Amino acid sequence: MRLNNRIALITGAGRGIGRAIAEHYGREGARVAVADLTLENAQPVVDAIEQAGGTAMALAMDVTDEQAVDAGVAAIVERWGGLDIALANAGVQHIDPLHKLDYKHWRTVINVHLDGAFLVTRAALREMYASGGGTLLYMGSVHSVEASPLKAPYVAAKHGMLGLCRAVAKEGAEHNVRSNIICPGFVRTPLVDKQIPEQAKELGISEDEVIRNVMLKNTVDGKFTTLEDVSELAVHLAAFPSAAMTGQSIVVSHGWHMQ
Repeated sequence: MRLNNRIALITGAGRGIGRAIAEHYGREGARVAVADLTLENAQPVVDAIEQAGGTAMALAMDVTDEQAVDAGVAAIVERWGGLDIALANAGVQHIDPLHKLDYKHWRTVINVHLDGAFLVTRAALREMYASGGGTLLYMGSVHSVEASPLKAPYVAAKHGMLGLCRAVAKEGAEHNVRSNIICPGFVRTPLVDKQIPEQAKELGISEDEVIRNVMLKNTVDGKFTTLEDVSELAVHLAAFPSAAMTGQSIVVSHGWHMQ
């Protein structure tokens, strides 16, 4: 198993990509702290990991709450004695053109993605620096390296997370901390399913046209990226043995963006 006895925190792990990664980490032998807004969201994932023979704990963590993040990391260290991997995955989305965008919606998206990633990073680095190293991972997006209309706060936040990842790679190197950012294309999660009718309404096209002509238009095969695609990459990056891979944005998007 590639992550045997590694201690991992995953935020926003109650569903979607976060849940898929949490369960995959569990299968690979990691002890997984499943963090979500409520224990009710996190506990079913813990149950699934444990039923499959893994080890997990549930954490109620609002990543925009400084005290909640610090307390969550402290609880992991108290339970298992350290923290080897932290993945800042929690996210939200809001669809609007810029000229109609309310500031509160801008702030919410930036706060959850970018401010939340910073708080998780800071808490994790304090523990990793003290214990001799670790791995920081970020759930970016193709929108970390490209832009799309109607998603300005999301695009700005995901670009910011790429910059944060690179800063961690520079600062963390002397402490044996690596960082990388995963940049998926569209994955059929509840977050994406919610966008389809929203974009159809805003663009005046059908939902099928949103999928075909907006979301998957620039892929090489017209296919969605899968949860398994993303979780496999997350395992690979967590298990990678050296700083030969650090500060990198790895795109998994059926060729939507090539770099």
